Amino acid sequence: MTKQAMQTILIVEDDILLNEGIVLSLRQANYRFVQCRSLREARECWRQERWPAPALAPALIILDINLPDGSGLSWCRELRAASSVPVLMLTARDTELDIVTGLESGADDYLTKPFSLAVLRARTAALLRRGGGARRGSITAGPFSLDFDAMVFARDGRPLELSRTEQRLLKLLVMNPGQTIPRERLIERGWQGAEYLDENALSVTIRRLREKLEDEPGRPVYIKTVYGQGYLWAAPF
Repeated sequence: MTKQAMQTILIVEDDILLNEGIVLSLRQANYRFVQCRSLREARECWRQERWPAPALAPALIILDINLPDGSGLSWCRELRAASSVPVLMLTARDTELDIVTGLESGADDYLTKPFSLAVLRARTAALLRRGGGARRGSITAGPFSLDFDAMVFARDGRPLELSRTEQRLLKLLVMNPGQTIPRERLIERGWQGAEYLDENALSVTIRRLREKLEDEPGRPVYIKTVYGQGYLWAAPF
């Protein structure tokens, strides 16, 4: 059996019990943990002052928003200027605006406190599978190869032609697997700057995406409707 490469998870959480609880929940042979309790410590770690080798630099950062010496949001924005390492944000802030702000700051996923440790494990595994070594816009999702930087898309190696609006909607969905994205957010992202938009435009565009992605568009497996709320990407990474 091939031995899995060790992956480092950097945890930035000032609550000592929660920090230790995350480690206990995620502990397994191929994870190495570095625990920080402030932004200062996190920045020192990120500069690799503590890494015994470059290969052990973080593969994932679990980041609290409210820290004793500042906001995790600001550090997330700093990271995004230089790195594509996945970031999972933890916070007690649970409004839609808070979640959108976290994602727009560069977070790849968002968990609100209190949270299920089983969900934490699943989200962590998904982010580590996705990885941060490739370009941030290039991901593999189920049978799909989606390169949003190069605008090259394929399913099982067969090319897919997507409009720019379809690309923007699909990227928002697949970058947040299992999360319901509100219709308003999808409209805002898909039709940036549009002064007027027909209320059926989103439904029509989602239908077209399903026709291109789904085996049976009328019984979607990948893009699910959450009635009265929005849509979610249901396919596992």
